[in-house]
Amino acid sequence: MSSRHCSRPAALGRRATPWRFTRSGLLLSSFLILPACATLSPDGGMNVPADIAARHLRKDVGVTRSEDDAAALRDRVGSLLRKPLSADAAVQLALLNNRGLQAAYNALGAADAVRVQRSLPPRPSFELTRLSGAAEIELERQIVGNILALATLPARTEIANIRFRQAQLTAALETLRTASEARRAYYRAVAAQQVVKLFRDAGGASATSTELSKRMRDSGAMSKLDQSRQQLLHAELSADLTRAELRASSERERLIRVLGLADERQSLKLPAALPPLPKRAPSLRTAEQSALDERVDLQTARLDVEALAKSYGLTKATRFVNVLEGGYSDKITDNKETGEHAHSRGFTVTFEVPLFDFGEARTREAEQTYMQAVNRLAQKAVDVRSQAREAYRAYRLNYDLAQRYAREVVPLRKAMSQEQMLRYGAMQIDVFTLLTDIRQQIASRVTATEVQRDFWLASTELSAAIVGGNAQNADVASAGASAGGDGDGEGH
Repeated sequence: MSSRHCSRPAALGRRATPWRFTRSGLLLSSFLILPACATLSPDGGMNVPADIAARHLRKDVGVTRSEDDAAALRDRVGSLLRKPLSADAAVQLALLNNRGLQAAYNALGAADAVRVQRSLPPRPSFELTRLSGAAEIELERQIVGNILALATLPARTEIANIRFRQAQLTAALETLRTASEARRAYYRAVAAQQVVKLFRDAGGASATSTELSKRMRDSGAMSKLDQSRQQLLHAELSADLTRAELRASSERERLIRVLGLADERQSLKLPAALPPLPKRAPSLRTAEQSALDERVDLQTARLDVEALAKSYGLTKATRFVNVLEGGYSDKITDNKETGEHAHSRGFTVTFEVPLFDFGEARTREAEQTYMQAVNRLAQKAVDVRSQAREAYRAYRLNYDLAQRYAREVVPLRKAMSQEQMLRYGAMQIDVFTLLTDIRQQIASRVTATEVQRDFWLASTELSAAIVGGNAQNADVASAGASAGGDGDGEGH
């Protein structure tokens, strides 16, 4: 946060004013305006989201505050789009260009303004009364301020700062969620495009084979049944290609949305295949503890409990007083008949008597709200540990499965197909057996691509389970950050 700088307005304390304060009145007015020291953060609170993005994602975030900022962001987006995207480049592009994320940063700026408002002392009210009768004229001037709100200002300021910290973590969680969504969309789009290529290659070979089988049928070297089987394979591959193209188009549009691109004309370039598997899967035996230490939504829930604990203490301290106001009064009376001039000054203290409400209901509400947050935090910790274990199991099993397909299934299927082609050339097997083998080989390669995609998706889910970034986590954190019970008072 920015450093505080206090300046005491001089307008109310000048002698040139028609108000003729006594020393006590001047002291009261100065006391009412002195604590007005909270200021807006120069970066709008973006230091926390930027730090978390740099630490967990090794990426930077972009906030548009001026035309120069917008031009710089457009240049970076254009630079990223000029070459095929990697997963990291897709994440960086989303953090710079996703307008929904920019809206979350705008909400953080608004939360900064709320923090300042809740950290300021109560506004004093000025009242001027003029009564004119047959014999005299009364002129009364008053300054009234909420003494209770002023007395609890330090506690309310501390609560406001905690709530602002929550808002910062919520914006950071939205940053992580956008990054995770960009990675998921990227891997799905690249895998879908890779599957399309597999079907196109198979469809091209099948079309050539269909034309050859037609000539063989015309020459009498192939039966009508074998020709029909070949044509059926080509038709099925064409249908599979159409479905794959439709899915690739949908996945590409999903990626375009999360990257914040306007349309397809912005030349989004994707690589031909998914990145290769890592040589070794990292051992994350401390995944549970890492999640408990790093999860941003869990930190937000902790801050919620802390803020409500302070709010609960504030509620207990003020339970018997609902309103406590103090004021300075300056009254002038002019008698028209005698010409006498009377001037009186004094203080006024007003408070509501809790005749029917002794604050028990407010205290009980604050206590139960606090215990609700404590129980939610405890359950959240249980959920976080379970999610980390589940995500790591999925990550490890998908890695083993993808390695098995890459090292065993695909090479064996390729060797079998080569052997089947040799046997077909030697007329040891018929066309039906060969076509069945071709169909199985294509299905095996498609499955290998999908398994590889699932591994990278599981890797993304594991990262989200440890540091945060799932959509449901962002929703829970937002709900916690907006919880009430702060005991806020009126500010400037």
